[in-house]
Amino acid sequence: MTAALDLNADPVDLTRTLVDIPSPSRAEGQIAGIVHSSLLAEVAGFTGPAAGRTEVIRDGNRVLARTRRGLPSRVVLAGHLDTVPIADNVPCRVTGTGPDRVLHGCGTVDMKSGAAVFLHLFAALADAAELSHDLTLVLYDCEEIEATANGLGHLERTHVDWLTGDVAILGEPTGGLIEAGCQGTLRIRVHARGVRAHSARSWLGDNAAHRLAPVFAGLQRYEPRSVDIDGCEYREGLQAVRMSAGVAGNTVPDEAWLDVNHRFAPDQDSGAALTHALDALGLAAVPQVAGGQTPPDEPGLYWELTDLSPGALPGLSAPAAADLVRAAGGRVRAKYGWTDVSRFAALGVPAVNLGPGDPGLAHKRDEHCPAGQITDVCVTLRSYLTATA
Repeated sequence: MTAALDLNADPVDLTRTLVDIPSPSRAEGQIAGIVHSSLLAEVAGFTGPAAGRTEVIRDGNRVLARTRRGLPSRVVLAGHLDTVPIADNVPCRVTGTGPDRVLHGCGTVDMKSGAAVFLHLFAALADAAELSHDLTLVLYDCEEIEATANGLGHLERTHVDWLTGDVAILGEPTGGLIEAGCQGTLRIRVHARGVRAHSARSWLGDNAAHRLAPVFAGLQRYEPRSVDIDGCEYREGLQAVRMSAGVAGNTVPDEAWLDVNHRFAPDQDSGAALTHALDALGLAAVPQVAGGQTPPDEPGLYWELTDLSPGALPGLSAPAAADLVRAAGGRVRAKYGWTDVSRFAALGVPAVNLGPGDPGLAHKRDEHCPAGQITDVCVTLRSYLTATA
């Protein structure tokens, strides 16, 4: 077990150390404890402008640190400590040498490399004279699972003052580019009820699976929008993602269900996005089932909203965000997936995604990240955090 982290180490080496501490969602206790104790030790050694003006706290498996130096603006560096389940890809493995090194393993992309960059920069700059912004570091748990368990959501209820700032940077993988805003996401479960019968006498039954046919027809007809906001193009989607029906190969099913995921551009609020999805699926006049409730036994269709998270507008016009865009060389694109920038946007804090790693490799068994990308993101952020107005 790693007793402490060298937060001043090369962020590439720090990434390797973090990857070697397993932390799938709901099992972040060990990594949170190590990060917390390492930050406390680092802050205890401050002798410059942050000495006595830096706080470190732990709330469950959430670790927070912030400076109170009275600088003119505050930057929040936020990222999650959890990963998806390990797939025989821990400990970290390294291929290549020098600048061509590649780190392989669970979390190298999503997002222990981003967390390593943030930890390194907080340790290196919090007490440094050249720091231009007060810093808040927020590392939290349970991002990779249902929204109700999300550690950042917990902090909104217990320590919301720690989430305020002039801009928030989420260390999600972006390939080193700024990915602005994020799309919203919702999931609908369509329940079908029928009458069970022997398939040899199917006229005595009512096939619940067949009742889903109009919903599939709506999915086939659907034409997704592409929306340009502040030069960022968001591409929507409506997809069947999971389904179940039937109990045996010779039985007409009396129950079936289908999960549909809608990804919507941030120009729509949650209510408008839900209405749009229901219209597209032909469910506008279909009865809704309250979350977790059992649908009625009467043959027919019913729908249930099982997940809903709003999107976030790019917010690039805010001064602190515009400065970050300049520091990143103007390399900006839209974030297609949902991320916790949405939570910051709802609090009125402009937020962007910026981290090492190809987001297309997140959650894969062969997840890997070039060491050079970790270094480049660290250099970009260090330049931004120490730049004078």
